[in-house]
Amino acid sequence: MTRQPISLKPHTPRIFSGVQPTGNLHLGNYLGAIKRFAELQTSHECIYCVVDMHAITQGHDPLELRRATHEVTAAYIAAGVDVKKHIVFNQSQVSGHAELAWIFNCVARMGWANRMTQFKEKAGKDRENASVGLFAYPMLMAADILLYRATAVPVGEDQKQHLELTRDIAQKFNFDFAERIKALGLNSGDYFPLTEPLIAGPAPRVMSLRDGTKKMSKSDASDYSRINLTDDADAIAQKVRKAKTDPEPLPSEAEGLKGRPEAENLVTLFAALSGREAASILTEFGGGQFSTFKQALVDLAVASLAPIGDEMRRLVADPAMIDAVLFDGADRARAIAEPVMREVREIMGFVQR
Repeated sequence: MTRQPISLKPHTPRIFSGVQPTGNLHLGNYLGAIKRFAELQTSHECIYCVVDMHAITQGHDPLELRRATHEVTAAYIAAGVDVKKHIVFNQSQVSGHAELAWIFNCVARMGWANRMTQFKEKAGKDRENASVGLFAYPMLMAADILLYRATAVPVGEDQKQHLELTRDIAQKFNFDFAERIKALGLNSGDYFPLTEPLIAGPAPRVMSLRDGTKKMSKSDASDYSRINLTDDADAIAQKVRKAKTDPEPLPSEAEGLKGRPEAENLVTLFAALSGREAASILTEFGGGQFSTFKQALVDLAVASLAPIGDEMRRLVADPAMIDAVLFDGADRARAIAEPVMREVREIMGFVQR
């Protein structure tokens, strides 16, 4: 029996992005990704995922994974993502992610995967003991993006290489199966789009409040090294006041921040939270004492972040509501993903009902 070709509507401009549910979301996660997610929804069709399958590549606690999945979902909503107009779901609910990732494992080349610097960093010296999942992580990321034919992805410096690999995989798939794609009447040889990086200027590099030479991290032993998104106003204020500084006053120009990582970090945070340029902040506070600047930063950080923390705590206290958001989002994601997978199965020559 001749099967009628399955066809989707022409490619819709669409963003896909996600955050790993690895616990303790902090200010760096907010400024580097989640805040931007909320901003992008005014101009794009957005699919935002809690990438729980990526979170198991280095071992995990199942109960903590569930809690952290709820926390990331709550952060999306508290930051302003509209879950009715856009899609928010957790990755493992849509089987197409894993299925397409396997196909991409067979399209991608070992040499491509071996060049991924993030695997080398995370695996460390004991690469033989790293999971196959950690090695294949970029292929799953490519599947995440291309399953929805996303045309753009907001990326930071640490994900640029993975997006380049996604484009390589899409291009090779399109080339390898060009005749089959054409025979089935499925678009042309460019079945998967070459997803573009969405860059809106450099994301702020948020450093530890205890050591300005290290990135803010959930794994730091000191809770005073970071502002957690669930911190209340008192905790935020206390952490900013206790943030490490140096004895010199703030300079009036950016050149004066060289060699002063803690001072530079606090100015960067002020700029990111206020939407102002660092130069204007230094003009206002330069030459003054850190205590005056820190109090202004306390006021700004509390006003910007405390409402998000309050809303996150309220949402997380109602897990049934969070689950309802994820279930609805997964249904809507599957409605996009399954027609794509049916087409991909046809392209691959798999027998399907």
